[in-house]
Amino acid sequence: MRAFDPLRPERLDELLTRYPQARIGVIGDFCLDVYWIIDPSAAEVSLETGKLTQPVRKQRYSLGGAGNVVANLCELGVGSVSVFGLIGNDPFGVRMRDLLLQRRVDIDNLLVSPTDAWQTLTYIKPCIADDELSRLDMGNFNSCPDGLADDLTERLERALPELDLVVINQQVLSGIHTPYLQDRLSALVRRHPHFRFLYDGRHVRDRYSGAWLKINDHEALRLVGEEKDAQELVLRSQVEQAAAQLVERLRHPIFITRGDKGCLIADLSGTVAIPGIQVIGKIDAVGAGDSFLAGLAASLAAGAEPVEAAQIGNFVASVTITCIGVTGTATPNKVRSVGARPAYLYEPELAQDVRAARYHGETDIEIVRDLPVNLCVRTAIFDHDGTVSTLRQGWEQVMEPMMMRAILAGRYSDADEALYHRVLARVRRYIDQTTGIQTLTQMAGLTEMVREFGLVPEKEILDAAGYKAIYNRELMYLVERRRQRLKLGELSVEDFTLKNVVSFLHVLVERGIRLYLASGTDADDVRAEAQTLGYADLFHGRIFGAEGRVTTEAKQIVLDRILAEIESPETELITFGDGPVEMRETRLRGGLPIGVASDEIRRFELNPDKRSRLIQSGAYVVIPDFSQMGELLHLLRL
Repeated sequence: MRAFDPLRPERLDELLTRYPQARIGVIGDFCLDVYWIIDPSAAEVSLETGKLTQPVRKQRYSLGGAGNVVANLCELGVGSVSVFGLIGNDPFGVRMRDLLLQRRVDIDNLLVSPTDAWQTLTYIKPCIADDELSRLDMGNFNSCPDGLADDLTERLERALPELDLVVINQQVLSGIHTPYLQDRLSALVRRHPHFRFLYDGRHVRDRYSGAWLKINDHEALRLVGEEKDAQELVLRSQVEQAAAQLVERLRHPIFITRGDKGCLIADLSGTVAIPGIQVIGKIDAVGAGDSFLAGLAASLAAGAEPVEAAQIGNFVASVTITCIGVTGTATPNKVRSVGARPAYLYEPELAQDVRAARYHGETDIEIVRDLPVNLCVRTAIFDHDGTVSTLRQGWEQVMEPMMMRAILAGRYSDADEALYHRVLARVRRYIDQTTGIQTLTQMAGLTEMVREFGLVPEKEILDAAGYKAIYNRELMYLVERRRQRLKLGELSVEDFTLKNVVSFLHVLVERGIRLYLASGTDADDVRAEAQTLGYADLFHGRIFGAEGRVTTEAKQIVLDRILAEIESPETELITFGDGPVEMRETRLRGGLPIGVASDEIRRFELNPDKRSRLIQSGAYVVIPDFSQMGELLHLLRL
């Protein structure tokens, strides 16, 4: 297994700026996705049938199958896209041509069947609100005539000198990929061994052996004779074994997608596992494979190395899955935004299976990735809530009902069970995903969720600051009660700090380590709470929190400031935190992230949910608390 080398933003920008010069051909199954939005309020009984009508309030049309690949290529800014396919002599074929022409696609080789034997591949999706009804499919009985197959492949071969790369798309059993066309296209690929063909297909996986292969993990297993149910997990070790066999057989690069676990690239020099990317909020994975393929193809045509191209494919897919209810596409600027700070999900198998954990000696200190042998720590950043302090323990239990009331509004008390639990699941997932980011950013997401569920009139929806004020008022009531009990002597500092953490801070200061405290909580509150708990002076004024701007993240600011002062973050900088933000930001900058999987109620021992989040966010080491301080200091060469 070769090491994963993240794509630098400068290199990403360089490749994206080359897309307008790229020339890509797409041959495959061009489909049309049709959305009919039904409004039952206008239904009436048909006099002819006696049945209720289904009035269509809106209708949307979008490119699917090979057409979706084309739409993604165009949105990415690829300069020249040419299509090779077949449509029927019907209204849906006309609509498809119009959609392609709107994107300035070369459709000279999109053939129209002269007979009724071929229907445009069309998928009509009637919808009532968020529910998609039974789909109406057209084209299931198609069969591409041999003459049209000859015409298509001959046109493609003539066009090769004007193209940089050809995508071969196979989408449906009733598409153009008949056995006859497969023979013709396979022979064409063999005749041009130095031309780049990229193949992605659902059913015909092993006919175009000269093309570079893009498949998913289940398809990879099938190609080596192993079958797994589509819902069954495919382990990375199984994907690696399948990839090795396929590379040995095909002798060229293979790209294997793994959903939110990222992808794996294999060639004759070995394999590279590229992490998945965390996407916060509601997602729709329909078309994600096409988006990945488009990013991959555009990048290869622009001169990217396979590992670089696959990373960009990941970036593109992470954008398009946020497009709900439509077939999504991604602009270069959106791809740049993801690539600037990709929220990688590392080691997904280890994160979900504690049995695979590796520990430091006989301790509870888990080693996820070996530390540098020349480690020489000079600077340590600490997150506050959940890492040092537990004054705000239970904030999730404050935020959850607050968000529920904001979304359900007047229906909070009487919402039916289905709606209530749908909102509850959405809120819990969002809180879990956003742990560690500043509160104002979380509340900006709440504003969008309120709008998404549509139960609050637009004029009554608050902005991020408005919702934050409500949340802070409810949370600070809890915090102030605890601070009062501290002042009265009813409780002690040990009741609101993680096991041994204050002693650990003192030892680090004695060792000459510069300490920083960085939190997503408002800066004034962080300073006040650190003062209350008695360790503010250990940071010598280096305490940072949120400043009331969504675009400003305290942890990013601190990391950037520190990196400007040190030469070797990989050996000099460590960050302790219980949230994904500080782990990911530290790792992206080359520092050493140490996850604190704290149980904030007991203040010692492991929280398994936090362990999983921290590993996936890039932690090198995971500790439950600071009780094994001596062993931790030894591990850190201190």
